Amino acid sequence: MQNKILILAGLFMMVMSSCSPRLTPFTQKLYKENGWSERDLQSIQFYLSQDIVLTRQMREGESAIKDGKVKVVAGREIEEVRFPKGTPGVLLFIPKINRFAISFEEGGDDKYMMFGPNQKYSGKYMMLAADWDRDYGTVSYNDRVYRTDSNSAYSALLIDLKAIRKTTIKKKTAKGRTVN
Repeated sequence: MQNKILILAGLFMMVMSSCSPRLTPFTQKLYKENGWSERDLQSIQFYLSQDIVLTRQMREGESAIKDGKVKVVAGREIEEVRFPKGTPGVLLFIPKINRFAISFEEGGDDKYMMFGPNQKYSGKYMMLAADWDRDYGTVSYNDRVYRTDSNSAYSALLIDLKAIRKTTIKKKTAKGRTVN
């Protein structure tokens, strides 16, 4: 009886794992090999590889919080915006080569973070900051400046490569038209 339960539990785990997407890091090599255009990339679902937490100190008189939670730390009001591991996101635009503006939240085109390839980590597209110090980075999000801890620097973009390969993108190049 115990063997039957173990076999059934094993089969259940195999079925469940085959249904969930197997996420692959989005890398510079993958991007180049596939030759995706900005439009192609906007149809790809991205995911976060690990948590990102943004914090900023509230200014006096600032009380309307829409995006995050307010915490009191050492007598100061701190706004916190949290993006858990696995959060889905979409490409909004590519401001320059190898820079992606990825949004993980509805409600405005100012709610995005920048990602780009990091050669130290096999060209994975990882979160970028305006400035990194030892313990934190400075990130612009929703027209405000936030701080994020150094762990967020390791957050990379993931994609479901199997789902993308099932999708066919038809492309053609116009050859032009001449006068008869």
